[in-house]
Amino acid sequence: MSEERYGVLDGAIAPAVNTRLFGHEAAEEFLARTYRSGKGHHAILIEGPQGIGKATLAFRFANHVLSHPDPQSAPERIADPDPGSAVSRQIASGASHNLLYLTRPVDEKTGKFKTAITIDEVRRAGHFFSQTSGTGGWRIVIIDPADDLNRNAANAILKILEEPPKRAMFLVLSHAPGKLLPTIRSRCLPLKLSALSDEAMGQALGQLGLAIPKGQAETVLSLSKGSVAQALKLANYGGADLIEAFGKLLGEEGPAARKTMYKLADALSAKDSDVAFGFFTEHLGEFLMDEARSAALAGNLARAEHYSRLSASITEQLGIAAAYNLERKQTILDVLASVTA
Repeated sequence: MSEERYGVLDGAIAPAVNTRLFGHEAAEEFLARTYRSGKGHHAILIEGPQGIGKATLAFRFANHVLSHPDPQSAPERIADPDPGSAVSRQIASGASHNLLYLTRPVDEKTGKFKTAITIDEVRRAGHFFSQTSGTGGWRIVIIDPADDLNRNAANAILKILEEPPKRAMFLVLSHAPGKLLPTIRSRCLPLKLSALSDEAMGQALGQLGLAIPKGQAETVLSLSKGSVAQALKLANYGGADLIEAFGKLLGEEGPAARKTMYKLADALSAKDSDVAFGFFTEHLGEFLMDEARSAALAGNLARAEHYSRLSASITEQLGIAAAYNLERKQTILDVLASVTA
């Protein structure tokens, strides 16, 4: 299966072919132990920050289950997948009849990922379960992430979760489980993953051979907040430079501020800048909420309300721009102008 299927970041390894996972040993032990007991839950909600290995863990566990369909004879630990095994090859190529990966589909007209997992994708799950398993064993669906399910798709998944087929397993990934339907959460066993420690980050980035620009290593590790995906965006997509430019803009006025503003807008509206744009808007949102929170804690309620309203307004503005495909450069200029006003 091509890495484009997963929207893999430059420098990353697609979860289906990644043979290593760092920092989540306790979660792996829990999954192996509950599966071996024969009392494992049919739906597991794997939750935690984006880019910390949730999808890799899901594929590793799926590989473990499909390689050892009899729980009682399964190993006590999840081993690194063997790329040469039939199960691993089928999973990596997307040819497994026992594993279905649901994520945002690619729009054939634009070649880009759609904004949501649609009802048509969930119908694939219904068809998947209606067929006989390739081995008569488990059938596993990975939803990555469930946060992207639109309302109709979420309701359709809920119906399957309520009456799951025999020997069916759902691995439901979520960056923000609070946004999921409460009824979906209630039918899943939650498995919370934490951001990676500095040691685990070092191991994960070492495996990727990430070449962090000289002088940016400390900044990248600090700003990544235990997320390999964030580290890749900082190092390989100019994220560190974008944050530096934004910080510079906040301290400037007049012509200097306009120059920096246009430089940022050019970078974020350039060809193939979708990842950088998404990274920056996330950073901007975090900045505004941090400002609101700090002001509230300091007792400056007027300032806190200002930043809260500004955050909501910008979120709405970006949503409208995306929905109507408005010119990104002008949208960015308008947003930056409102922040620095």
